[in-house]
Amino acid sequence: MPSYNVAEKFVSINGEGRRAGQLAVFIRFFGCNLRCSYCDTAWAWPDAIPANGPGEQLTNDEIYQYIKQSGVQNVTLTGGEPLRQPHILPLLEQLAADPSLAVEIETNGSQPLGPVLALANRPALTVDYKLPGSGMETQMRPQDLARLDKQDVVKFVCGSQADLQRAEEVIRRLRLLGRVGVYLSPVWGQIEPAAIVEFMRQKQLNGVNLQLQMHKFIWPPDARGV
Repeated sequence: MPSYNVAEKFVSINGEGRRAGQLAVFIRFFGCNLRCSYCDTAWAWPDAIPANGPGEQLTNDEIYQYIKQSGVQNVTLTGGEPLRQPHILPLLEQLAADPSLAVEIETNGSQPLGPVLALANRPALTVDYKLPGSGMETQMRPQDLARLDKQDVVKFVCGSQADLQRAEEVIRRLRLLGRVGVYLSPVWGQIEPAAIVEFMRQKQLNGVNLQLQMHKFIWPPDARGV
């Protein structure tokens, strides 16, 4: 049975996305191919569990049992980058076989989405489109966003007016509004939420959601396991 490099697992509230404010059980995987300028989980970048660091190797069944024992139905797979786990599809298939679970994958926008989209009873996808301020926009795969639907979310983490302008361009060019959930979120400490609201007002961005990372208001912004 395959195993996975799990950085942490915990129950908290969803801090963002369609189920913000609802309880969720989180599985965070190690390994990320991007190096965003504002990353708040850089400790989960390594592909393998660091020596003398946090993390554990868990099998499909161990992950599934942890989720079931939590008693929580919303499941968020995050990272790092969960789609870089070599055996992520068997885990997704096992979770999809349980109709009581609502599974969401948070992915960084650089990974092919076709294998996940081809699954029966596939999980919802929250795709983080990286804007210029992240330094990672060249790694994005906008062609994959055309295949998403109403259960999915595309979010844009904005740190400047330039990022906001670029987000609007992508939203309109890819015709995201009305097809997927669209969220604008501030880089913590770099731009005021009010500036994003004013931009939305000026550009008449009907159907776009301002998203604040709720968990960073409830707990310290750098807290783990929340």
